[in-house]
Amino acid sequence: MNRLFVGALTLAIGCLMIVGNEASVAKDEVRSGSMRFDWHTEGPPDKCGQDCRKWVSAAGLISDYTVSEFEKFSQKSDLRGATLVLDSEGGSVLATLAIGRLIRHLGMTTSVGKTRLLSSSDGDLQRAVLEPGATCESMCAFLLLGGVRRHVPPQAHVLVHQIWLAAKREMDASYTGEELRLVQRDIGSLAAYTIEMGGTIQLIETALRVPPWEPLYELSADELRRMRVATVDDLFSPGFPMASVPVVSPSPPPTTVNVELGRD
Repeated sequence: MNRLFVGALTLAIGCLMIVGNEASVAKDEVRSGSMRFDWHTEGPPDKCGQDCRKWVSAAGLISDYTVSEFEKFSQKSDLRGATLVLDSEGGSVLATLAIGRLIRHLGMTTSVGKTRLLSSSDGDLQRAVLEPGATCESMCAFLLLGGVRRHVPPQAHVLVHQIWLAAKREMDASYTGEELRLVQRDIGSLAAYTIEMGGTIQLIETALRVPPWEPLYELSADELRRMRVATVDDLFSPGFPMASVPVVSPSPPPTTVNVELGRD
């Protein structure tokens, strides 16, 4: 039934002039601004003692290069059940779907936040503080869905908008049939992924109401809960509920990334 609903939604959206956001920056620029992944340990140690928590920070643009970077990072250390904290302006649709499925396969928890490094003496373990006042824009909201547990602190901001071709954001721009085909394909993939991850179709509907020439729409705390973007109130509390969907096998990394939902 979900497949039929997603198919009907995609067809309906295709009848509207809603299109996606294509990458337009040079490869080296994308790579330099691409999302970084780093392990962090809470500090200072005199405050957290034996209970200092650990997390992985994920900050920056979600590009096609990010998929291979995350795969390499996951091979260097065990990410199963780890906490991934996002601070991102969004980016590629297909890359987000690939990474989101890897996150779900690893049973990770996702959240939104900024990591602030603390000063340390030479040879000491670098400690950090997790600050809640971060922004998760555009496709970052869908990357957040990959977590089996999903947390958005009250001070964080989750913002969404339409998929759009980066080179054609103007209201009077014209589009080819091939461009519309690619956009409809990615809207359908995004809708199917949202349901697969346990989110609601209202998240897609809300995002597609906002064109790129208008400010991004910030989801309220109530909307985050109703759309199943956020599922828990306490990030590190043990035993909090998981997303009501099975762990999925990761999809192969995308060979071509045509559309983005982030703004350059």
